[in-house]
Amino acid sequence: MPNIALLGTLDTKLEELLTLRTLILSSDPTSSTTVTLIDVGRTPVSHPDVSISQATVLKYVPSDAPHKGENISKLPRGEVINHMISCATALVQTLLPPGRDPARNYERPDNVGDIHAIISAGGSGGTSLASAVMRSVPIGFPKLIVSTVASGDTGPIVGETDISLVYSVVDIAGMNDVLHDVLSNAAGAIVGMAHAYSRRLRTRKQARKDVNITSGIRPFESEDNINVAISMFGVTTPCVDTIRSYLNGLGDDPAHPYSYTSFVFHSTGHGGRAMERLIHEGRIDAVLDITTTEIADYIVGGVMSAGNERLRAAADMGLPQVISVGACDMVNFGPRSTVPERF
Repeated sequence: MPNIALLGTLDTKLEELLTLRTLILSSDPTSSTTVTLIDVGRTPVSHPDVSISQATVLKYVPSDAPHKGENISKLPRGEVINHMISCATALVQTLLPPGRDPARNYERPDNVGDIHAIISAGGSGGTSLASAVMRSVPIGFPKLIVSTVASGDTGPIVGETDISLVYSVVDIAGMNDVLHDVLSNAAGAIVGMAHAYSRRLRTRKQARKDVNITSGIRPFESEDNINVAISMFGVTTPCVDTIRSYLNGLGDDPAHPYSYTSFVFHSTGHGGRAMERLIHEGRIDAVLDITTTEIADYIVGGVMSAGNERLRAAADMGLPQVISVGACDMVNFGPRSTVPERF
């Protein structure tokens, strides 16, 4: 029975979020979906459909939060958002199914079960809040945001994760036909995602019922499978294709004890961060970092930098890795007018 977390600022978007809740419940033809409505607004809202109140969310404040114990309604808007991000992130970690939250440090609220998807709707502030919470959720877990800013530069919203975005077209400020249609589509999408995720959990649980696995759920997982991360760019594609062909061939060799699954990441900045994230999530067993061009972009200010943490994940996790210098003879910019004069 899928349970969908609906995250939102009820003090500013109550009507719209309650409509989305109703649309989610009515979009499931099996009537098996439930909704956990979580209030992350500046000021608390009392409503019978609220599953987790703002007061409960605030109990999940990290010990090092700068405004712990303060009345957040008096804080500037940006500080309220950052405070609620910290609290809601810790809360959501407790709601994930077992095996998806190795860093759980809090107890789950009473009378709330596992969640199988998370959705939100809001403007720029609500999107900043919801996306930060969703980026803390493992890749593969369904997450969707209906947003007024989903048609612009969505890189800061999505980051290296798999957040789905739906542009609201009109502002989320009072219901009308356009917003109703957009929310209805989003509701249908998240219900489908939640059912698909729930089925995957059941299938994997059945497949591993005799195996003691206490953390991490990853595709194609088995005792004799090795997941290999490979970084790729256009100029390194022939190399990576050869590697993939070789690894696939090993799986067909009856004399070889392992089969291999390749996870290829496009070295576009977000691609490198996504690879490092999956490594940290424990879903990768070995790394062939063939394409380290993102480091060149980081050094000279290109648009495909993966930041200063690139190359650290495999070492942090103690994984075997091969590092090469693919595409390090180039950096990336946009149109000619964006290329720095020195180049």
